[in-house]
Amino acid sequence: MAQAEEVKQRSKLASCDAYFVKVQSRKKLPQPLQETLASAFARIPASSFPLVPGGKVIEIQAETSVADAVKILSDCNIMSAPVKCSDGGTSLDWRDRYLGIIDYSAIILWVLESAELAAVALSANTATAAGVGAGAVGAVGAVALGITGPAAVAGLTAGAVGAAVVGGVEADKGLGKDAPTAADNLGQDFYQVILQEEPFKSTTVKSILKSYRWAPFLPVATDSSMLSVLLLLSKYRMRNVPVIEPGNPDVKNFITQSAIIQGLEGCKGRDWFDCIASRPISDFGLPFMSPKEVVSVQSNELILVAFKQMKDYQIGGLPVVEGPQKKVVGNISIRDIRHLLLKPELFTNFRQLTVMDFIKTISSSQVGGAIPPVTCKLNASLGGVIHSLASKSIHRIHVVGNDENEVVGVITLRDVISCFVYEPPNISDHYFGFPAKEMLNG
Repeated sequence: MAQAEEVKQRSKLASCDAYFVKVQSRKKLPQPLQETLASAFARIPASSFPLVPGGKVIEIQAETSVADAVKILSDCNIMSAPVKCSDGGTSLDWRDRYLGIIDYSAIILWVLESAELAAVALSANTATAAGVGAGAVGAVGAVALGITGPAAVAGLTAGAVGAAVVGGVEADKGLGKDAPTAADNLGQDFYQVILQEEPFKSTTVKSILKSYRWAPFLPVATDSSMLSVLLLLSKYRMRNVPVIEPGNPDVKNFITQSAIIQGLEGCKGRDWFDCIASRPISDFGLPFMSPKEVVSVQSNELILVAFKQMKDYQIGGLPVVEGPQKKVVGNISIRDIRHLLLKPELFTNFRQLTVMDFIKTISSSQVGGAIPPVTCKLNASLGGVIHSLASKSIHRIHVVGNDENEVVGVITLRDVISCFVYEPPNISDHYFGFPAKEMLNG
């Protein structure tokens, strides 16, 4: 078992290395400029980065119920939070005090899968839930989400199905109260209706964290360099980096990919930034993936297929395309999965729901609907891409190759950050005093 885990870790690190080797090999920036940037970022301490809104990082205790975790994320208007061990005590080692980072999209995935499992269990017993046929969601959906095995359905009750499949109808009125904020507020009604039944209300954050988180918890010290932060957010595929003060391992700040892009956008007018941002994306080898590598979903495919692709490939969104030429007609994000729970007309029929029907339904909302695809041409400037990402608060932009809007690539926040980062020799050997490979444990 330990050997298999070690092989898995080596594979993840190899993937990170391969990505960054590709990035560096395709950049056309002069080497002296890259080294100068790296040197400048290495002199900037992580403590200088602006604090999160409100100045205090919200944390969630490991034994907190999923229901209460949703309420905390919603009330605080945030997308994710560090999870703190209840038995960490006074240890100065962050590994004793923190388990990881919980993301509200991960919670929604867990709720959806749990509801689907309950439906499978009921289907096996030819039961019905609140007037909805037990076969309405059935085993096909479970297979689509990668759920197998009878043990997984143990303990799920008819009441849970009633809450998850039908009981969420009233939650729709809470949608969009703060949208389109960074957190895409789940709403008080979601907390009250969906998570008041078992197994939802008694399941703890700790129990789902390992299966549903996409990245490890790896902090940097307040005196660590911004170069280390940028490398973690790019090469090592971290979506956020906690900042911890040496000798007092509480999280002082939470630096996200989105915050870095906003910071770069704020550098307009500075010579070093304008020099780089004015270049076409082709000078950076963008998009880094070939058209064949783009993960997309056809508009007539089932919505479950789209969410399964995001889960399998560990990506946050997909372009929605039509036809063999892959003409982009929409965009779907992992955050959009919440609509399956907040809109009854979607959830009660999600086994048969196509991607385009899903998009049309959520786009009809006056507030908080799906974000249309944002595209750029192959000759776009890096600065233009940064402006689109920052001003629209999105995580990816689709690159189109011709007038037919054929998707030929995707540029993510990670890709843009990578354009500004050069990795000096040996810097990746250690972060915060321990081997980089340790970040992939668990």
